[in-house]
This record gives sequence, C-alpha cells and structure tokens, in this order.
Amino acid sequence: MNTGALSIFAAVVVATLLITWRASRRNRTAADHYVAGGKLGGWQNGLAITGDFVSAAAFLGISGAIALGGFDGYYTMLGVPLGFCLMLFLVAGPLRNLGRYTLADVLTGRSSRGAVRGLAAVNTLFISLVYMVAQFVGAGGLVSLLTGMDYRLAVLGIGVLMTIYITLGGMLATTWIQILKASLLLLGTLALVVLTVSRFGFSPDAVFAAVEDRLLRPSEPHGAWAAVDLFSLNLSVGLGIAGLPHLLIRFLTVPDAGVARRSVITSGVFTGLFGLALPIVGYGAAALVGTAALRQANSAGNLAAPQLAEVLGGEVFLGFIAAVAFATIVAVLAGLVIATSGAVAHDLYATLLRRGRASERSQLRAAQVTSFMVCVVSMLLALGARGLNLAFLISLGLAVAAATNLPVLLCTVYWRRFTSTGAISGIVVGLGAAVVLTVLSPSVLGAAALVPLTNPAVFCVPAGFLACWLGTMLGPPDRNPGMSFDEVQVRAAVGDPARLAGARG
Repeated sequence: MNTGALSIFAAVVVATLLITWRASRRNRTAADHYVAGGKLGGWQNGLAITGDFVSAAAFLGISGAIALGGFDGYYTMLGVPLGFCLMLFLVAGPLRNLGRYTLADVLTGRSSRGAVRGLAAVNTLFISLVYMVAQFVGAGGLVSLLTGMDYRLAVLGIGVLMTIYITLGGMLATTWIQILKASLLLLGTLALVVLTVSRFGFSPDAVFAAVEDRLLRPSEPHGAWAAVDLFSLNLSVGLGIAGLPHLLIRFLTVPDAGVARRSVITSGVFTGLFGLALPIVGYGAAALVGTAALRQANSAGNLAAPQLAEVLGGEVFLGFIAAVAFATIVAVLAGLVIATSGAVAHDLYATLLRRGRASERSQLRAAQVTSFMVCVVSMLLALGARGLNLAFLISLGLAVAAATNLPVLLCTVYWRRFTSTGAISGIVVGLGAAVVLTVLSPSVLGAAALVPLTNPAVFCVPAGFLACWLGTMLGPPDRNPGMSFDEVQVRAAVGDPARLAGARG
C-alpha cells in the first residue's frame, strides 16, 4: 500500500477516535455506558445492528468463498433471513420491554435465583470471548497482510484502540463507530459492484458467465452428511443471530419496542442489499483477479475484495476497502466488549456480588475496568491463536448462542410453566453439547473426528430446547419467583406500566 492508501487507512482511525472523544463527554452513567441511555433512533440502531452483524467474516470470507467456489460459498447466508424474522416477530419487542442493561436481565425476569443470572453472564462471556479471539486474529492478519506490520504489533495496536473506544466512549461511541463502519461498508460494496459490472457492459449476467465454468469447486465430497452439515450451519446462523448477546443488547439502546422493531427492519434492508452484492464481488474477483492470484494471496480467498479493489481502482481504492475491512472488525469488537463488560460488571459484580446496592458511579467504574480487562485478555488469547481455525470459532459461538440463549429467552417470554430449573438446564446442556460436539468434530480432530458435522447446531439446539422442557417438568416449582407469567406478558407487550403511567403524567 502506498502513502495515499495508508492515509485513507489512518483517516478512518482518526475519525473513530474523534467519535470516541465526543461520546466520552456524554458517557457519565452506567446506562450511558451499557445502552447509550436508551435514546437511539430506529435508523441509528438499525445501521449499528448492520455494523454488528456484517462482520469481516461476511465481507472478506464469503466474497472469497464465492470467488473460489461459486455459489457454493454463498450457502452460509441462507439462514440470515430466518434470524431477522425471529428478531422482528419474537425477540426485539419483548427484549426491549423486559430488559435493562444486559440479556441476563431478561432471562432472569421470572426467577429470583442468582444461579440463572450467573450462568447467563458466564454464557455471554464465553460466546463473546470466542468471537473476540476470532475477530482479533482476523484483524491482526488483515492489517499484517495489507501493511506489512508484524502480526503481534497489529493485534496490540488494535487492542489499544479498542481499549480507548470502550473505556472512554461506551455504547454511544460504539454505536457511532458502527454507523460509520456500516456506511463505509455499504458505499465500498456498492462501488465494487458498480465498477465490476462496468467492465462487463453493466450486465451482472456477463460477470457470472465470464467465470462460471472455470471456478474451483470445494474439495469436500457431497453426500448425505454434507447436506446435513449445510443445514446445521444455516440453522446455527439463523437461530444464533437471534441469540448473540452483542446483537440482542442493541434492542436495549432504543426508547421502546416499536423503535426496536424498526431497527430490525432497517438492518434487514441494508443487510439484504449487502448480501445481494456479494456474488458480484466474488465472481468479479474471480474474473478480473483470477483464482490463482486469489489463492496465492490467501488460500481461502479472504483477500478477494481488496484484490478486486486494487484492480478496479488502484492503490487508493485498495486503501479504502482495506480501511473499511479494518473498521468492520473494530466495530464488531466494540460491540462484543460492551456485551462482555455488561455481563461481568452489571450481572456478576453489581447484581450478584453487591446484591443491587452498587451506585451508578461504581457501576460505571466497574464497567470501564472490565472493558479494559476484557480487551487485554482477548489480545493475549489472540496472540496465541494465530494459527487457529477461525471458522470453527465463529461456528462454535453461533451454535452456543442458538442452543442456550434463544431457547431460554423464548421459554421465558412465551411458556407459562417455565421455571428456573428449566433455564439452568437449558443453558448448561446447550453450552455443554455445543462445546463437546465441536471438540469431537472435524474442525478440531480432522480425520479422527467422532462427529461427522463441522457445525453441531442440528444436535445441540434441540438438546437446549429439550433440556428447558425436561428441567421444567421434572424440577421443583420456583419458591420465590420473580415476575409472574401474566406480568411478563403485559410488560413484553406494552413495557413497564409504572413507566408508562409516569410518561402519561
């Protein structure tokens, strides 16, 4: 990358730091840090959700998979519409009306047992750390490949930026960084599409026809287990989206359930447009860069979009797309750190350890300290995980979210008989099944795998729902329940009655 390209890269970093500086002046309370005071609008939160969801794995990984394997590389996107439908119709509104700062606030709405909150917090911590390690390793590798910087220095530099963003700016800074990133990503993808089809007479069909017959095909054999594995992967994506903590807490940053649902619609539109553009980017890279050059740069084709940008617009456009990819990773990391710090500082420290007696100031300080510690721990893990299979980490995170958070959340809101024992059983069994089946899969053991599927969702998701049911039916009833089911239904539909009465007054 030349000086002009590096200047664009640096400009994005400076812009994010300016956003953090401005947001830091409004980051005064725990509510500001965790959920931006609950005052974001629908389009703001919708773009931020897009920034959270459309990660570097989608932008770089899927476009590269399409460039090397045709539409076989696009199949991982099939579960996305299911996830957005679940969030729109079943999750977004009740979550906003029942939650305060974290997902555990909702999952413990009908239980006074600290074990449920503790397990929910630990589960959030596990999912977020798995995702953070994957994102840190990907960010370090990307910056190292594009700039020539040593991998360890790249990871440390990104970690320092993350610490500044979250510790000073909280959720408000994270939100505007994600809005910036989503806007740049959509503009960059649109530019790639327009410039690509302009080379083929503005005909998308001509782009596909140019390379359809000479794309390399995946080496895995197609058979019964391959079909089940593909279904399991899309089940994991579809249900996991509706259970990822860093996505779900986004619905706590808006004032009411209506705005939460509008956020999902806004994000769904932008994410859908982005998804429609990926095949053209992938096929364009195969046609204009060549599969041999793509594999030479990265065996998985993860640099297809930057390489295509260089062919279409030279070093400056390469610098812009590289900056977009970097901002993508930074934005996702920021959301993950917020979710993790909330689980530790709010759920474990303020609610369980201090039994709800922590002041706003002490909660804010705990959240900032936790954010710093989370950044340090994830950096250290990333330094030792450079050669790790990132695909299996993302797959594991989605499978755990789909097998634990989603079953407990749906049962809490929609099943009258659900108990604390059912919640505990669902989290423990879902988490355990996802981890064990992943460890025994080809992603970890290779040819010696005891489980033929690379993604365990088809097994662990039913296990999570079954454990919720069995724990409720076989376990004792709650002696000191929290809200009744009828109260949960009212709050899920209209919000806190006391708050509504105060608003009318």
